[in-house]
Amino acid sequence: MATTKKVTVTIPEDLLDEIRAEAAERGLSAYVAEALRFKRERDRLRELADWLQEEHGPLTEEESTAAFKELEDLDAEHERRRAGGTHSTGEAA
Repeated sequence: MATTKKVTVTIPEDLLDEIRAEAAERGLSAYVAEALRFKRERDRLRELADWLQEEHGPLTEEESTAAFKELEDLDAEHERRRAGGTHSTGEAA
């Protein structure tokens, strides 16, 4: 298990209420950690995409469409697993 550290963050109250309602079973800390991992993965993907475009030029319309389709598929799979109660971060999509 990864080492953890307690931190203080400020979250808009309405968002916090929504998150607490959705994360009740897992707990707020697990929900926030999962959301931060997901956001970090997206940020790293964006960094990679930016670097690739610098190295190889901009994406064609076809490449861009395919990439966004793949992201939509990943989001749908993530939502399906979340709704089904599967929260394993080590499982491939």
